[in-house]
Amino acid sequence: MTTIHELGAEQLRTRIAAELERTRARTAGLTEAVDDADLMRQHSPIMSPLVWDLAHVGNQEELWLVRDVGGREPVRRDIDDLYDAFKQPRRDRPALPLLPPAEARAYLATVRDKVHDLLDRVPFTDRPLVADGFAFGMIVQHEQQHDETMLATHQLRVGPPALYAPDPPQPRARVADEVLVPAGEFTMGTFTDPWALDNERPAHPVDLPAYVIDAAPVTNGRYREFIADGGYDDPRWWSEAGWAHRTEAGLTAPMHWRRDGDGWAYQRFGRWSPVRDDEPVVHVCWYEAQAYAAWAGKRLPTEAEWEKAARWDPATGRSRRYPWGDGEPTAEHANLGQRHLWPAPVGAYPAGASPLGVHQLIGDVWEWTSSPFRGYPGFAAFPYREYSEVFFGDDHRVLRGGSFGTDRAACRGTFRNWDYPIRRQIFSGFRCARDARPDESGR
Repeated sequence: MTTIHELGAEQLRTRIAAELERTRARTAGLTEAVDDADLMRQHSPIMSPLVWDLAHVGNQEELWLVRDVGGREPVRRDIDDLYDAFKQPRRDRPALPLLPPAEARAYLATVRDKVHDLLDRVPFTDRPLVADGFAFGMIVQHEQQHDETMLATHQLRVGPPALYAPDPPQPRARVADEVLVPAGEFTMGTFTDPWALDNERPAHPVDLPAYVIDAAPVTNGRYREFIADGGYDDPRWWSEAGWAHRTEAGLTAPMHWRRDGDGWAYQRFGRWSPVRDDEPVVHVCWYEAQAYAAWAGKRLPTEAEWEKAARWDPATGRSRRYPWGDGEPTAEHANLGQRHLWPAPVGAYPAGASPLGVHQLIGDVWEWTSSPFRGYPGFAAFPYREYSEVFFGDDHRVLRGGSFGTDRAACRGTFRNWDYPIRRQIFSGFRCARDARPDESGR
């Protein structure tokens, strides 16, 4: 995303309008793929009914753009509490007097008409909330995040397939097992990305010792070796909390897997197929990732290690916006934006590799890191504490890189996601890391 000084106000307005339209088209596709009864139904107690997400994105757009940025009268003040995520736990949302689908869609259309009207008039320089169109970018990212959540709900729904997409590309390059990242300082976070969210800021130097990181996410084939070796039955590989959760939840394999003769099959959006060994494993929780890493004689990377592998350019010492550079992701770089409905096999995106040869850091699967979610040195909540700050602490673990269901607007080398370590309905995988040996690091 470029700044107003690079684009000019009118070009920025055009770009914002295009991003709003592109995002709304995705929302429409996800909610028009099923009937009204499916939209109103709760498919899992940890997920909202799809119709709640639908009206919620409109309510957030009204609160921030129509009322705050535009200073306009409320469209539907009476529904604010219904669609407040902090006031309404997910398990309770089906019992609320939610807007039915037709009324929710009409509400979104009314709000969007007002947003287009104010977009033609708003200056982009009078206060931080609107500088470089930030508030509009925040709303685009918010809706895309809920679109990915709705995609995860689709994965949990029971019934015939409702979503369709072509298969991901086949492998195009051989990928090494591991990559050495040399010791030294790099810049983590950002000062300059105009639509970066508060938890990505500020940029700050981080000095890391040499380490080795997997050149690709852990694959189904590697993960099946962990299962076959009794990994789920051996407490040696699990933390105390992880073993307690594994036992209580009865975990024996990634979510959506089942035995299929001598092998495994997985269900993806209503379709069963054999597990493919060269695809990144998906739908594993942090405890599972941590146990696999211990079994493999490794560990999960820290968040800083993940970001250095994804952004640091050894030739210039600069941190890039993406592994391949600063340009926006394309279909050649990464599996993003629901273009496909599952992770691409390892080696499918050689154009998206980092200068060190680390592949598929962006897209395919969110990658668990070992780091708890905390603010960077000098963090300042903006524009509200509830986006990031209230989640800081040891309860959540950071995920990086985005998944096949993450849109390009809500994914970059600095973007931070977080969730509870027991969650695996999200499109989560991982890669491993380890400390470099003296003979590897040159020390």
